[in-house]
Amino acid sequence: MVLKNLNYPLDFKFKISTLSSDFNITDKNGSYVAYVRQKMFKLKEDVIVFNDESKTKELFRIKANQWIDFNASYSLNDLTDNKNYGRLARKGMRSLWKSTYDILDSNDQPKFIVTEDNGWTKFFDGMVSEIPIIGMFTGYFLNPAYTVRGIDGKEYFKLKKMPSFFGRRFQLDRVIDIDDEDESLVILSLLMMVLLERARG
Repeated sequence: MVLKNLNYPLDFKFKISTLSSDFNITDKNGSYVAYVRQKMFKLKEDVIVFNDESKTKELFRIKANQWIDFNASYSLNDLTDNKNYGRLARKGMRSLWKSTYDILDSNDQPKFIVTEDNGWTKFFDGMVSEIPIIGMFTGYFLNPAYTVRGIDGKEYFKLKKMPSFFGRRFQLDRVIDIDDEDESLVILSLLMMVLLERARG
């Protein structure tokens, strides 16, 4: 199954009424695109993507390829068609300054790269979040943004964290048209990345 005919921008909005890291993905009209649930108490990341909040149909599964690690990668699997789209791989050392991820296709070939736009946002977020009381409000004024580029250097997507308490909301916009299968690969990669990055505030 591929995600297609999507009306951008897409909103990733976390639920605060659950202990697990669940979030809805809706389009600009408020229509459901998917419901994402991260399984709790797992030594390896395990994420299920459902059709909607009723969780009646599993669409995709994202699983860590190794134990929690500085350079962990995550396989992106389509449960409907029983296929692997590829994987998301965190660039360990490069992510110390600006979060950086590689998106690889099913043949393990580099397809896209996700880079945080401003490393200073990460730097100040790390500092301010440790300050009592004030650190609780970093989600309102320290909001990172990310750009997805192809190996051709073109910009395809922009993802940004929107001002919100507890870092509840991210917004994804498409810059230029892209093949449906590649679009699905990128969206699956970004929803996993959001789960990894959200802890920053």
